[in-house]
Amino acid sequence: MLHKRVVCVPYRMEWQPDEQGLQQVLQLLKDSQSPDTATQRAVQEKLEQLNQFPDFNNYLIFVLTSLKSEDEPTRSLSGLILKNNVKAHYQNFPPNVADFIKRECLNNIGDPSPLIRATIGILITTIASKGELQTWPELLPQLCNLLNSEDYNTCEGSFGALQKICEDSSELLDSDALNRPLNIMIPKFLQFFKHCSPKIRSHAIACVNQFIIGRAQALMDNIDTFIEYMLQRTQDPDENVALEACEFWLTLAEQPICKEALSGHLVQLIPILVNGMKYSEIDIILLKGDVEEDETIPDSEQDIKPRFHKSRTVTLQHEGGEGEEGEDIDEDEDDDDDTLSDWNLRKCSAAALDVLANVFREELLPHLLPLLKGLLFHPDWVIKESGILVLGAIAEGCMQGMVPYLPELIPHLIQCLCDKKALVRSIACWTLSRYAHWVVSQPPDAHLKPLMTELLKRILDGNKRVQEAACSAFATLEEEACTELVPYLSFILDTLVFAFGKYQHKNLLILYDAIGTLADSVGHHLNQPEYIQKLMPPLIAKWNELKDEDKDLFPLLECLSSVATALQSGFLPYCEPVYQRCVTLVQKTLAQAMMYSQQPDQYEAPDKDFMIVALDLLSGLAEGLGGHVDTLVARSNIMTLLFQCMQDTMPEVRQSSFALLGDLTKACFPHVKPCIAEFMPILGTNLNPEFISVCNNATWAIGEICMQMGVEMQPYIAMVLSQLVEIINRPNTPKTLLENTGKLIHTYICFFR
Repeated sequence: MLHKRVVCVPYRMEWQPDEQGLQQVLQLLKDSQSPDTATQRAVQEKLEQLNQFPDFNNYLIFVLTSLKSEDEPTRSLSGLILKNNVKAHYQNFPPNVADFIKRECLNNIGDPSPLIRATIGILITTIASKGELQTWPELLPQLCNLLNSEDYNTCEGSFGALQKICEDSSELLDSDALNRPLNIMIPKFLQFFKHCSPKIRSHAIACVNQFIIGRAQALMDNIDTFIEYMLQRTQDPDENVALEACEFWLTLAEQPICKEALSGHLVQLIPILVNGMKYSEIDIILLKGDVEEDETIPDSEQDIKPRFHKSRTVTLQHEGGEGEEGEDIDEDEDDDDDTLSDWNLRKCSAAALDVLANVFREELLPHLLPLLKGLLFHPDWVIKESGILVLGAIAEGCMQGMVPYLPELIPHLIQCLCDKKALVRSIACWTLSRYAHWVVSQPPDAHLKPLMTELLKRILDGNKRVQEAACSAFATLEEEACTELVPYLSFILDTLVFAFGKYQHKNLLILYDAIGTLADSVGHHLNQPEYIQKLMPPLIAKWNELKDEDKDLFPLLECLSSVATALQSGFLPYCEPVYQRCVTLVQKTLAQAMMYSQQPDQYEAPDKDFMIVALDLLSGLAEGLGGHVDTLVARSNIMTLLFQCMQDTMPEVRQSSFALLGDLTKACFPHVKPCIAEFMPILGTNLNPEFISVCNNATWAIGEICMQMGVEMQPYIAMVLSQLVEIINRPNTPKTLLENTGKLIHTYICFFR
């Protein structure tokens, strides 16, 4: 039986479980693996009861470390329950119980089972994180000593525990509080970089990597030895070890010490990273590198990443969609291996070269250029492809130094768009997009026209991966070229519209983005009957196909928002059904949110992205149609819905609501004016710079209302003025928000001085 009293038997005599108590604990462990909710609830109640007994934790460690007759999942579960008890109640453990657990962990760190070793490692780390590193002085010396064991399991288990401790307590390990154990640990870890086991080498590298960011002195004292080891391990025949080592260069490149530490090693490092950028045989198999034409094969739904709509942010020129200062911008936009989503050596090597190019700039080129020529013109397509990737990876950091070579390189890359290998064609699309800014800066006939012509051909490629890369690259070119594309609009639209009938599901979503970006880039130049007749029928056909619950509406609505803004009055023939559907989407989402808040057990939470994207398209309609939107607003309940959206708990909903309010104020103020008394207090409470984009759009909307109201704005000034002054005086306020706030305060001064 489990005993409530504290067991006071001296631990010179090992604690032994009572058989009945042991069976009770084992039954609990079995029950906790049941999927039945009632059983799970009973287990939780039983756990709370058993935690009243001090020796319950002895039983748990006994099952984990000593009860070899039990199956591994049950033993591991026992350890994980003990870990949770340590996190919640460790300070209440009697000293003899804590000592017993610690001793059992160290005695069994070499368990033959990888699962049990890992569980014991997690348990050791959890105990250490409770402030026990200082009061468990034998832990680190014993783990380091166990690394020398001839038994592989003991060495691997000890390293696994040390890696977790290094991850959780890196600063403490390099502090005077523990007499700087890193001075011993770092040289010890470095010895294992040459271990015969890839797993051990990987652990050793991962341990040392934890101390780069903090520039631990013990690591700095050994930095040249460490770099020599890392150069070897980045070429390790085991890809997992090579990847772990390659991540070191990526981490180091982001540290201030990088230039000083690596300058003398670039001559060795650059060829290693370049070599790591080749596709492995496994990569090529996974990417179906030998398949050239696959456009008729339907997409697998799991290959399509979930899309998240980025709410509309208003600038002074009202150009939505740009990354706000201080906010995250999509990090995947330059991912050349999008369909091979796993992080691998090729991606890590390319990312490291990219970051190093931004550190060393032109100093990198003497080490790269001799390699590049041999790669770019190599007869083996795998090597040629890696050379094109290298050229793309250095584009941002080494642009100035590359300019003299681009007149020769760009035509070669354009030629690579016609390569017989799909993977070469797709990487050529990506790399060319990285040099789009330079291409556009040259006379159009020199490079822009041939690049645009070949990219449009690749948009209609027979390979889906190439289609995707070409569409993405063309969208980048559109952003850089803007109105330079106007002379070619008919040709561009013919291609993009033809792709509608050609593309499978995944690439269709990317095609919407290319069309929306084109509309943003050329603006009102798209408002020609010839262009409208080409573009609108396929878009409206897709619009009619999709149900209100279909998430493919997101990219289509985003696209239509850009198109409506660009076409202006040219969108009038299509506006009524589009407007009504957007209002319906907002209404449905609000209704579902209300039902969910009242009865969460009976209704699902709504996906508010439907509402956000609908609000943004309504903004696009209001901006594009101007006064023509008046009759649509008059026949709908949009102002009532907007009042609800402006008070939503989700910041992105409020952000899009305020953008729409500002656009409606400009387009049809008579419908907004009766609501001002209700709207202004809500706008005032959202002048909170903690939510930059919400605050920005609220400020912009107030400014538009002020322009319309004039002196009638007087009663509402007190609601907002103090917040506006605070924003102006706040350090690090983003430029867009400062501009909108400054403009609004200036308007107030003009009206009321």
